[in-house]
Amino acid sequence: MTESDLRDLLCELGASLFARGYSVGSAGNISVRLPDGYLMTPTNSSLGRLDPARISKLAPDWSHLGGDKPSKEVFLHRAVLTARPEAGAVVHLHSTCATAIGCLAAPGEDAPIPPLTPYFVMRVGRRLPIVPYYRPGDSAMEPAVHQAALEARALLLANHGPVVSGKTLVDAVYAAEELEESAKLALMLRGMPARELTPAQVDDLLSTFG
Repeated sequence: MTESDLRDLLCELGASLFARGYSVGSAGNISVRLPDGYLMTPTNSSLGRLDPARISKLAPDWSHLGGDKPSKEVFLHRAVLTARPEAGAVVHLHSTCATAIGCLAAPGEDAPIPPLTPYFVMRVGRRLPIVPYYRPGDSAMEPAVHQAALEARALLLANHGPVVSGKTLVDAVYAAEELEESAKLALMLRGMPARELTPAQVDDLLSTFG
């Protein structure tokens, strides 16, 4: 896929996420790894109204090359993409149910959403670390995010929102969507005797699809 194709796809998927309420206003940001750097949604931009020509382009050292100024949370994407060299994209949202889990779970917890469906395990994995609260835009969170991403494809920023990586941009978006639906299920079933997948079933899914 060419850079032009990825710019168009980023705008298309961003608009889809925005239309379904996965982000509101100028919340949320997306990055894509390129052979010669990175694409990133611009600062203060709405995922629902992105312009392919104005998407930020960053060099391999994360310096700004072209397009609008990148998201103020560029360090968040750098933390994940340097921790996970196999990842081709990162999606950071403020989706309601995943953020709610991030308000309920304790920092340091690594499985706040139980394995209720195979799709959660296949898309997100076994672990979903909770990174302690930092003020939005505070680059001091970068080491904590990097450490969490070394061991998990997705993480939750306490009282803030999910950060999800994927092999491709489409994979990252699908995983972010699955995380939100799984969070919704977890909240719906909270306090009820829900049947979870067994450790053996989780292992089987990860060995097949992980």
